[in-house]
Amino acid sequence: MADQKTTGRRKFFAGLGLAAAAGVAVKVAGIQQTTEAAAPAEPDHGDKYRLSEHVKKYYRTTTI
Repeated sequence: MADQKTTGRRKFFAGLGLAAAAGVAVKVAGIQQTTEAAAPAEPDHGDKYRLSEHVKKYYRTTTI
């Protein structure tokens, strides 16, 4: 009877480990899929520094 109890417990913990591994695999696959879908096709150039006229004017006012 002790052998049956041990085998049942081993199967339970093996199944628990397998379910945890499958859950992690699904979570990782979901993260990769959403990051690929969320990436823009073209990079946004709105955040880049531009040397415009008002910036040049500011630089002229700060010279000593």
